[in-house]
Amino acid sequence: MAGLHLKQVSLMQIKINTFLQSSALILSLSLLSSTVFAGPVDLSPWSVNGTGTWNLQSANNAVKQTVNGNPTVFHNNQNSQGNALSGQITVQTTADDDFIGFVLGYNDGDLNNSSANYLLIDWKQIDQSFYGFAPKGLAISQVTGALSDDSGAWSHNPSNNVTELQRAATLGSTGWLDNTTYDFDLIFTASLVEVFVNGNKELSITGTFNNGSFGFYNYSQADVLYAGIQEDIVPPSAVPIPAAALMFAPALLGFVGLRRLKKTI
Repeated sequence: MAGLHLKQVSLMQIKINTFLQSSALILSLSLLSSTVFAGPVDLSPWSVNGTGTWNLQSANNAVKQTVNGNPTVFHNNQNSQGNALSGQITVQTTADDDFIGFVLGYNDGDLNNSSANYLLIDWKQIDQSFYGFAPKGLAISQVTGALSDDSGAWSHNPSNNVTELQRAATLGSTGWLDNTTYDFDLIFTASLVEVFVNGNKELSITGTFNNGSFGFYNYSQADVLYAGIQEDIVPPSAVPIPAAALMFAPALLGFVGLRRLKKTI
């Protein structure tokens, strides 16, 4: 009888865990899918920081960075929390193998700001040792100071103002491919940041995040095209229903499970 009781409790716990995981996925997808993206973003008012060369493409809805050099950012220069950004990113060359990505919560001049505090999402093509070891793959880090051509930008060294927070779920040790277009979706709120690549959720962190710009980021990588950029507000209604489900799921499933245990025993 005791063994049966333990088996039923274990089964109930599995069902609870499965429900919670499903609810968390629904929450992420609701944030993404319930955002109805507006028309193309005009990138012509965006600002350049660093020594990169960012060339606007036709219709001002795409930009190509053509310099292999120090960290460089192309950003919208406005507070962007509560928004979602989507588009495509392509490295249009077979030369080099370094960093492409994004910044969130960035303020103009932060590359040289000793008091900067923003999020860096970067993706490296191959494992490489230079300023320390830089593994291939996609990651999100917090930048708390100037970002230079050193071990901070290269290997996420906290002593040079970069602290890695998380590596991607399936792309954490997978580099980007040459001449391959990737769809991206970024969700940026005061307490949640999520990154989707080709529709798959790769990064998800919670916390208290500074407001600031969306931006594109390159380091030691040329010929990077960002295209089809769209931006819209993440609806507040995307959060409460799944959040409520998560809150009450243990109680509801626990109650059902206990009733089944009593009936079986």
